Formats: sequence, structure tokens, C-alpha cells
Amino acid sequence: MDDDPHRRPEGVSDATVEALGSLSKALETTEYARGHLFAFHQFTGSADFELDRAVELLRAAGHEDWAERVRTEIQGRNVIPGHWTFQIVEAYDRTYYQAFRDLEREAVARLAGGRTHLYEAELKEARRTRDHPDHTSRPDNPDTPDSPDSPA
Repeated sequence: MDDDPHRRPEGVSDATVEALGSLSKALETTEYARGHLFAFHQFTGSADFELDRAVELLRAAGHEDWAERVRTEIQGRNVIPGHWTFQIVEAYDRTYYQAFRDLEREAVARLAGGRTHLYEAELKEARRTRDHPDHTSRPDNPDTPDSPDSPA
């Protein structure tokens, strides 16, 4: 078997490469969404800690009743019933993200011999300029833009 981890294994069809590329793109989009979920978690936590300062400032300004309302009604409040943001992140990871990640890895393993990013690798080969020093086929041979091992 070819040692290039981005070369299509023999017998893998164009349709399979395209389908796995689409599955991979969907997972990458999920990774991006997960990042936003972590941002939501961080921003919400930062806002909750800023409430310490707001309570202190309200008290210093003589608004004890408002300070107490902020402290008891908002600070430390669940963002959805029974959940702080870390619990939402954990539930997302457990019920959706991990299952998606595992399925994508299994599909690549079974349908493409574990070779990832075949669609992108073939796109790179189609779009690069041969013999241009900044368009080499692989990172392991920067002085040889088109070694005999590079795909045509």
C-alpha cells in the first residue's frame, strides 16, 4: 500500500471520496459550532463574575435592594432549567458531538482505509501549479516540487 496518507486507496470511488469529504465538512462545521458553544460558556461565566462588581457598586451607590436582587435573582442562575453552561457543553459532547466524531472516523476507516482528507488532497493536486516552489505536493519534500512519488 502507498505510504502517502492522502492518496486514495485502490478501489475507492469518486463518489465515496466526495461523500466522505462532505461528511468531514459537516463534522468540521460541528467543530465550529462546538467552539461557539464554548464561547457561550466563557462569556456567560464572565458575565456572572462581573455581577460581583455590579453588586458591589450598587451597594456602594446606596442601592442595597437592587444589589440584593442582582445577587439573588441573576447571579449563579441556571441558563436553562437545571443547567449551567458547562452542563450544556457536557450534554452536547455526550449526546451529539462524540457520536458524530466516532461515526465519521469509522466511515473513513472502513471506506477509505483510514485515509483522511482525500477530497481536499485531490483538490490540492488539481489546483496547485506544478514546479512552483510554493505549490509542492507534500511537506516532506520542499526542495522537490514534483517528486516522482507525487500524484500526477
